[in-house]
Amino acid sequence: MNQLDTDVLVVGAGPTGMLLAGDLAAAGLRVTLVERRPHGISNMTRAFGVHARTLEQLDARGLADDLVATGTPITRMRLFGRLALDLTRLPSRFAYLLITPQYEVERLLERRVLSTGVDVRHETELRGLRQDAGGVTAEFTGPEGAPLTLRARYLVGTDGVRSAVRTALGLPFPGVSVIRSIVLADVRLAEEPEGLLTVDGAGDAFAFIAPFGDGWYRVMGWNRTRQVPDSEPVDLDEVRDIARTALGSDYGMHDARWISRFHSDERQAPAYRSGRVFLAGDAAHVHSPAGGQGMNTGLQDAANLSWKLAAVLRGDAPDPEALLDSYQAERHPVGTMVLRSSGAIVRLAMARTPLHRAGRALAARFLDTVRPAAARAMGMISGLDIAYAPGHGARRPVGRRVPDLALREGRLYELLRKGEFVLVAPAGATPLVPASPASPTRLVRATWSDPGRRTALLVRPDGYAAWTGRADA
Repeated sequence: MNQLDTDVLVVGAGPTGMLLAGDLAAAGLRVTLVERRPHGISNMTRAFGVHARTLEQLDARGLADDLVATGTPITRMRLFGRLALDLTRLPSRFAYLLITPQYEVERLLERRVLSTGVDVRHETELRGLRQDAGGVTAEFTGPEGAPLTLRARYLVGTDGVRSAVRTALGLPFPGVSVIRSIVLADVRLAEEPEGLLTVDGAGDAFAFIAPFGDGWYRVMGWNRTRQVPDSEPVDLDEVRDIARTALGSDYGMHDARWISRFHSDERQAPAYRSGRVFLAGDAAHVHSPAGGQGMNTGLQDAANLSWKLAAVLRGDAPDPEALLDSYQAERHPVGTMVLRSSGAIVRLAMARTPLHRAGRALAARFLDTVRPAAARAMGMISGLDIAYAPGHGARRPVGRRVPDLALREGRLYELLRKGEFVLVAPAGATPLVPASPASPTRLVRATWSDPGRRTALLVRPDGYAAWTGRADA
């Protein structure tokens, strides 16, 4: 079979898959997005926090302001009773953590997917795939059990922790279960917590409470003395007991609209690329919910991969294989870092012995008093300090996130909405950008608002620096 049904086949219509599909379709490519679940976005989702770097990526797609309107920005967090983090210090237009349910993110992304012409197919489950030199052939079971075969140039698995794509590739998913029997609940409170975001641990328990901004609160809790399977029923009394132990109060929890129990793994696929097939989001990595980085990391995976696939498929990449390989080189280390940082947070929360609790208190005091350390911690969790290796012969800021520069033509992240590279240079300069696997054949030209700037800066479509040099080179 040589006829292509689509350019890119995206398996999994969660946030990662929808961002990726929308980007590719906006670039003029044919995209098919398949999802095994029926249509309809559930309002009972686990993710609820959107970090600054993710909001910047959404801003580059014209979606951030609409999402901010659905949630509650949190500018200060108090962790473990003594560690206060001031998010207003983040060097971003979005100097806060946005608390909003995942379904609000999905609604915005679905609207974009439909507006860009993505072919969306629900109740369609992957059964197997095979690759050849020209593309990928995927076998599905469609609605009412009907067989379906689709062929694409590339396929991306964004189908979650139990990824059928990863299984079909035969890729392992090594790791461990880091914490069992976590309870989640969406509740109303009779008493408002002292801080907008409350996290603490005491005795054999820890708990987390955050507002959705519409009168509902998300509660997450864990009790060392009650380690039971995910299938064990959970009720509001159990959630109240954990909150009272960990936080000193249950704040009058009532009217739970959703309660669930789950376990948290730390796992990562060794390869995010296998020939013409890629993995992103939870299909590639999964970790503890501490730090709220799961959905955010997946969305940033998609932002990294989408422009690279688009460049290759449009014939704009001088070295297509090197460019596609850079997805693994850049995003796999980020997945490893997130596993380690979220694991460290959850292990601090689970501190059991007096010695370990004293260590937690010492770590909190250190971060509370040493501002550079606190800034580094906030930079990594927010995603703003995540950087990629600059490559041989390149110098910083290559590989680093570029902030939202004020340019004569407008804000940088507004210019990035065209999905192209942005070349920023002094007025009248025509810098010569050296060849690389990602050398752009399409770009947006912009001018420094400060006439004293004499350098040139090339910004990738995902907002990272690709090159810097003399403006007259």
